[in-house]
Amino acid sequence: MLDSKALQSIPLVPANTADPAPEYPWPKPYTSAMFLSFDVDAESAWTSKDAGHAQRLITMSYGGYEARVGTPKLLELLDQLDLKATFFVTGWSVDAHPAMAESILKAGHEIGHHGYHHLLPDPGDPWIEEELERGFEALKRRLGVKPTGYRAPYGEFTEELRVALVRHGIVYTSSFRDDVRPYRHRLADGKPGTIELPVTASYDDWMHGLSARFSPRSVFPKEHVLSMWKDELDEVRDWGAMVTTVLHPQCSGRPMRLRLLREFLTYAKSCPDLWITTGEKIAENFLRYEVGHR
Repeated sequence: MLDSKALQSIPLVPANTADPAPEYPWPKPYTSAMFLSFDVDAESAWTSKDAGHAQRLITMSYGGYEARVGTPKLLELLDQLDLKATFFVTGWSVDAHPAMAESILKAGHEIGHHGYHHLLPDPGDPWIEEELERGFEALKRRLGVKPTGYRAPYGEFTEELRVALVRHGIVYTSSFRDDVRPYRHRLADGKPGTIELPVTASYDDWMHGLSARFSPRSVFPKEHVLSMWKDELDEVRDWGAMVTTVLHPQCSGRPMRLRLLREFLTYAKSCPDLWITTGEKIAENFLRYEVGHR
C-alpha cells in the first residue's frame, strides 16, 4: 500500500499535457482510418520477463512460432487482401531471425522500432538509451532501415524515452491509450514531441488470444472477439476517428486466430469510408495538416 509521502509526490497535472487531437480530414474518399500494425517480439517477449527463459525451451517455443509459422502466414494473408501494415520489430528478433525480418521488408511493409530486448521502459532506467541505439543498429545493419515509427515494449513510456525518441529522429510513436485520433506530444520542457498514433486497447490480440501453459486465462472464442472488433470499428467510423491494432504473429498467426483476423480484415476492407494503412502514411497525413495550419 502507498504511504502518504508517496501519495503527496503525485503531480497535480495530467500525465500527458499534449493539446487535444486536432480535427482534420482523412485523405479522400475516406472519413475514418485504421492503423494496421503488428508487434514482432519473437522469443524476446519471454526473455524480457525473465532472462532465464532462454533455457526454458518450451516457453521459448511460443515466441519461436513467429518465424516458423506466424509471420509467413500473416504476410500471406496481407498479400491476399492487398493490405500494407507496419511491423514493429525488436532488434533481438531481427538478429535472431533475419530471414523473417527480411521477408516483412521484401513484402513492402513498414518496419518500426520496438526496442532491442523488449524491455519494459521504467522511470530512471539506465538502459533506455542503449535499447534504442541497439534497436536502430540492428535494423540498419540487417535491413538497411532507419525507422520513423516506434512502439514501446509492453506499451509503457517515460519522459526520458519521450525526449530520447525526438533526439533520435523518430517521427511518430504508437503506445498511448488516451485518444482516438493522432496528436502531437508535448515534452516536459514545453517543446514538441513525436506524433502519437494512439493504440486501441481492445485490438491487442494478446489479451484475447494467447494463453501460455501456466496461465489461468483461456482464449476468447472468435465470435466474442469479432463482435467486439466490429462494434468498435463501426462506432469509430461514425466518429470519423481511427483504430490502431496491436497484433502479434505468435498469437494472430495461429490457425484459429488467423481465421478471425481474415474475417475481420475482410469486413474492414468492405467499409468504403475506412482508410487501412501504415503508421508512416498516417503520420505523413498529420504532418500535411500541421504544415497547412501553421
